[in-house]
Amino acid sequence: MTDQHDLVLVETSENIATVTLNRPEALNALSGALRMRIVEVFSDLASDSAVEVIILTGAGRSFTVGLDLKELGGEVDATATVSARELDAALAGCPQPIIGAINGFSITGGFEIALMCDFLIASTNAQFADTHARVGVVPGWGISQRLPRLIGVNRAKELSLTGNYLDAQTACQWGLVNRVVEPAELLPTCWALAKDITSTDPTTRNEIKRIMDLGWHATLEQGLEIERQASERHGQTEVRADKVAARRADIQNRGRHQSG
Repeated sequence: MTDQHDLVLVETSENIATVTLNRPEALNALSGALRMRIVEVFSDLASDSAVEVIILTGAGRSFTVGLDLKELGGEVDATATVSARELDAALAGCPQPIIGAINGFSITGGFEIALMCDFLIASTNAQFADTHARVGVVPGWGISQRLPRLIGVNRAKELSLTGNYLDAQTACQWGLVNRVVEPAELLPTCWALAKDITSTDPTTRNEIKRIMDLGWHATLEQGLEIERQASERHGQTEVRADKVAARRADIQNRGRHQSG
């Protein structure tokens, strides 16, 4: 019998935690036990000051195919119960940026888990689908609200009302994923981006992420006010001439390197 802790693997190195959903034989279907373990892992990481960035991926050929339909259909008993609110809160409660490394199938509830990440990098093997309408379940983990905001309501309706699959390249063209890479380059690419993130000022970075997340749920006017207040608070405590001067040379060198 699989140890519950083996359902989600966590490897931490250089302030970066790689979290791997680990039910490859079931395409990482979100059983009750796996959902419970995801909540536990992300709750622990949220309070771990040694972790600055999280990479979330799946073992095998799937990111996750969503809810375990054997449990949903009553063929097997669920071993744990986790609400949509608990799962969403566990990921949203992480102050650290979460990079979704989409290695394969990201289906329905798995698609919704992907949308809880801060941004997505996809393997050429990645495929997305929202099959709620085909299963006969109304979404409860946020896809009906997050997906239209990312790719536009017309495209979101096409995906959710047909249940059709979306390939990685089209997902990138539509703005769902930031880039598409070969499978062998997926984790190295995410790792390089994570290292770029850890090279920034932690206090400032976390505040930028926080106000972006707040603004996501607000109107533009409310979001601008959230930003203004945060900028004023941050400026009073964190922006000093000596800090800015110390970072200027690094910023200039980085700009010269990236611009060729």
